[in-house]
Parts: sequence; structure tokens; C-alpha cells
Amino acid sequence: MAKKLGGNGAARLGFLHQLEGHTDRVWGVAWNPASRSGGAPSMLASCSGDKTVRIWEQQSTVSSSSPSWTCQAVLDESHSRTVRACDWSPNGKLLATGSFDATTSIWEHVGGEFDCIATLEGHENEVKSVAWNTSGTLLATCSRDKTVWIWELQPGNDFECVSVLNGHTQDVKMVLWHPSRDVLVSASYDNTIKVWAEDRDGDDWRCVQTLAEPGWGHTSTVWQLSFNMSGDQMVSCSDDLQLMVWDSTVDPSEWTGNGGGPWKHLCTISGHHERTIFSVHWSRTNGLIATGSADDCIRIFAEDPTNVASSVSFCKVLEKQKAHEGDVNSVRWHPKDPRLLASAGDDGVIKIWEFEQDL
Repeated sequence: MAKKLGGNGAARLGFLHQLEGHTDRVWGVAWNPASRSGGAPSMLASCSGDKTVRIWEQQSTVSSSSPSWTCQAVLDESHSRTVRACDWSPNGKLLATGSFDATTSIWEHVGGEFDCIATLEGHENEVKSVAWNTSGTLLATCSRDKTVWIWELQPGNDFECVSVLNGHTQDVKMVLWHPSRDVLVSASYDNTIKVWAEDRDGDDWRCVQTLAEPGWGHTSTVWQLSFNMSGDQMVSCSDDLQLMVWDSTVDPSEWTGNGGGPWKHLCTISGHHERTIFSVHWSRTNGLIATGSADDCIRIFAEDPTNVASSVSFCKVLEKQKAHEGDVNSVRWHPKDPRLLASAGDDGVIKIWEFEQDL
């Protein structure tokens, strides 16, 4: 489907809704993966410099073709500083939030209510990213303290730190789990991406590969990472104004070869961004890559359908200028609806967009 959407048809990113309520910049948004599953309405979490997390829910109405959104909850009792990141567990029942106060909070969603059931402490300063693995048994957190922590969910909603990963030499900006394997990737201010896997004896975790210069690699801060639906490719975005696409087919925990590691650089997407690319997200439903950047724009890329070479290449299918009145800090495709994209920015608002393309 990605190749069709990368064709010559006109693409549009139509504005649907603006969600207002935060009183400072919005750092991140996360769709609840249970959205529209079994009839459940779409739900979105947002986190902000105002120290709060807001939960938004789509309200279906019979009389309107464009359902409205309401703020269902404001989570303001846990963090004392900026909330930098949020991520839902795979079943949509737990929400992890990471803050500049060096803690990670775990919220349980039951019957429309949100209760803080755990506070994870250990990082020395700002928590920059939180991420659940695909089974919901492990949570990764990373920090300005240069470390990545892996927490295991225990019975009774207790969390145990099972590993502290040291390898980055600077602030770690993002952690992300592979969509089908317990393989973790981290992006850093040190310009590198590190790939982590559990030792074969299961005693600890280790860095199995570093994606960096020399050779193919970013030349400045790596801000975010995203996998495609199958997990055989990963995209990264950077302060160097480039996107890089990586072949992540091989399970690095089983890699025994030589040559620098199992994951390989496939292509670089450059020449489209004028300022830092803060966010990138690869849709699980339509194969499109969305980016948000410091030039206030949202851009969408697809695999190039005209490319006849054996190598992979991508083309830009859309550029939405002035998507926000300031930096676009986060873009996220809906987990089930290929048309919907959420974005958040320094202007303190969240926007819901609808992508359309003539085929």
C-alpha cells in the first residue's frame, strides 16, 4: 500500500480538530492501542511542560460526520516538572509517563478513571522517553543521565529494574522496542543509535550494535526512531536534517557474523527539512512516514513507486507548512485508522489531521 500512496495522486492533509487545554508546550502524544478495537472510541494521551498529562477521547455523534473530542482526564498529581514522554501498554490499560523530575509514573485505566499505581525512581535527572515492549511485560526508560533502564512488570503491578544499560556518552533522547522481538533501540545526543538485546543466558542486556559514523550514521543528535509494521525496517531522524532508513530484518540477539553488525543502512532521505527533525513515525497501516520539525512543518514520505533499482528509496508526498505555530515536537499515526495523524507542538495544542490521496 505504501507504493500506491507514493504515486502521482494529489495528497492532502486536512485539519480536523484542535485540542486545547495545556498551558505550555506539548512534548508528545500517544494513541491508545485499544482505540477503535471492539468499538472502543479513539483515545489519545498528551504530555506537556505544564507538568500534566491529558487524556482525550473521541465522541461519536449520530448527527455529525466529524466526531468531537473532549478531555476526559487531567493527570496532574504525580510529576513536579515537565512531563516529557508518554506511552500506553499494548492492551491500553496502563500509561507510563516520564518527567524532568527524574521519575516515571504508571497510571492504570479502569472504568474511565486513572490511578497512579507506581512511581519508578532511579534516574539521576530528566527522563526523556518511556516505551513498552510488545507483550507489555517490560518498560524501558532513558534519561539525560546517559543511561537506559529496563523494568519488568511483576504480579500486583510492581516493577523491578532488571538492567541498567550504560553505553551512550550523552543524553539519551528516545527508547523504542522492536514490534515483534525483545530488542531495544536507543537514540542519543551523542549522534548514535544503539541496539540492545538480552544475553543468551538471560542474565543481562548488552549492546549488540551501534549505528553511527564512520560510514553510515547521523552526524548530529538522533531524536527519534520508528519501525515499520513488520519490523524489518527502522527510520531515524536527526538534528542533521536527515532521515535514515535501516534494514532491521536480522534478529541481533542471534547474530554471529562479522562486518559491524546485522542491521544495515538502506537509504538516506535528505534535502526536505530546513531545521531539526524532532519526530518521526512510520504508520503501521499505510506504510507512510510522517515527520515533525523545528520549521513548523509536517512532511509525509512513502516508498518511491518509480524506483526500479534494487535499493530502497523514498519520496515526499506531502508538506504541510505552518502545521503549528512553533516547533512540531511529535507526530503519531493512528494505530488502526490509516487516515488519522496526531501532532503536537510548542504552541501548546494537539491537532488531529486526515490524510487523503487520489490514487
